[in-house]
Amino acid sequence: ALTHAISSQTVEIYLADGDMVEPVVAFYGDGVLNCLKNQKAMNLYGITSIEQHLKNSLLLDLKVLYCKEDMERFGLSEDSVVMDAEDIGGETNAHVVLFSEIQKEMEAADHLLFF
Repeated sequence: ALTHAISSQTVEIYLADGDMVEPVVAFYGDGVLNCLKNQKAMNLYGITSIEQHLKNSLLLDLKVLYCKEDMERFGLSEDSVVMDAEDIGGETNAHVVLFSEIQKEMEAADHLLFF
């Protein structure tokens, strides 16, 4: 999902004037566990982790949302998840929001991708 969101910016060159792609990536339910810092996927499994994809998303100013209720359910804080990409020059932060805010984003979307 993150790769699709990141690549959505490249399709803008094919859109008619005035059309825009505004991806929003939301993590809720067990999905918030994917956003933990200090993942060791490369060391343990030889694959990239969601952590780096999240940082790349924030570097490209994508809107990233984490469900507050689910973070609380798992005992997660903003310190335990990827909230920014300052270490690679990013200026956009992820946001911890109520599920109702995520629901509003889904209702306003023209297209939804679920993973």
